[in-house]
Amino acid sequence: MTVSLASVPNITLTQLAYAVAVDTHRHFGAAAAACNVTQPTLSMQLRKLEVALGVTLFDRSRAPVVATDAGRALLDQARVVLREAAGIADIRDAAAGVIAGEVRFGVIPTLAPYLLPRLVPALAARFPQLELVVEERLTDEVIARLRRDELDAGLVATAVGGADVYEQTLFTEPFVGYVSSGHRLAKQTTIKPSDLSLDDLWLLSEGHCFRTQAVRLCKERTSRRARSAAACTVGARFESGNLETLKRLVEGGAGMTLLPWLAAEEIADSRRALLKPFVTPAPHRTVRLVRRRAFLRQHLIDVVIEEMMRALPPQLREKTRVGGQRSARRA
Repeated sequence: MTVSLASVPNITLTQLAYAVAVDTHRHFGAAAAACNVTQPTLSMQLRKLEVALGVTLFDRSRAPVVATDAGRALLDQARVVLREAAGIADIRDAAAGVIAGEVRFGVIPTLAPYLLPRLVPALAARFPQLELVVEERLTDEVIARLRRDELDAGLVATAVGGADVYEQTLFTEPFVGYVSSGHRLAKQTTIKPSDLSLDDLWLLSEGHCFRTQAVRLCKERTSRRARSAAACTVGARFESGNLETLKRLVEGGAGMTLLPWLAAEEIADSRRALLKPFVTPAPHRTVRLVRRRAFLRQHLIDVVIEEMMRALPPQLREKTRVGGQRSARRA
């Protein structure tokens, strides 16, 4: 196949990268800083790009900066061009077995604090030239940033939608109850989903997939007012964006919460009596790898995932059933 370049404008990948940076940061100064150039240099190259294209890409009269209608389509295509260009170097490095460079992961907040301390030191020791950049984000944010090519991959715990996102099952993580000493379930050695009630269960705030999974486990939907005083042990309603806050509430003597297995492993020995495992089969979540394109930085992503699986405790590795890559769809 012969490709004619006669109709292709005289533009550079650097100019496209500057334009995409402005679109991402919506500010010329922030874009210049992200690209490690001065703002006048970035602005000059953008002007050259607009002249070559014959299109004004940005409405500079607005703050934050926004793309024009014509610029929107061109910027979307610029992202495609830059992604494909990056794939050339990626293929070269993979063929040569080079494990170096930057790979950006988004990780959900209920997983990052408990998985990363196991992963990062081992990864740095084995692959010192590989730079893992991690952003702690909610699932929707991880997927949105993947689609904007601001992340290479993500670790989430719920199925996602979209034919442009690929998903791979990594491991299953059981849930564990964390029950205050005065709670109605405190004397039980194990619990079952039917024991749970939203009336005395501390929850994460909206947007966390772990909150959604916890709510689904609760079969009762009665309000606190409809229950007897003896049945309800929580005198307040509180939702947190942090599992550690919910753990402190339980340790302070109020209510209960649910923890993923890795978070439960962090509990000190003096508090482990508050942990209540579920009867078999225990409810669990499935941790998944998501990525935008199968081949871009694939060999670096694979190295991170392989090291992560080695870093998992044996109990989770035994439960793991690694799935093949597939287009993500809603469960």
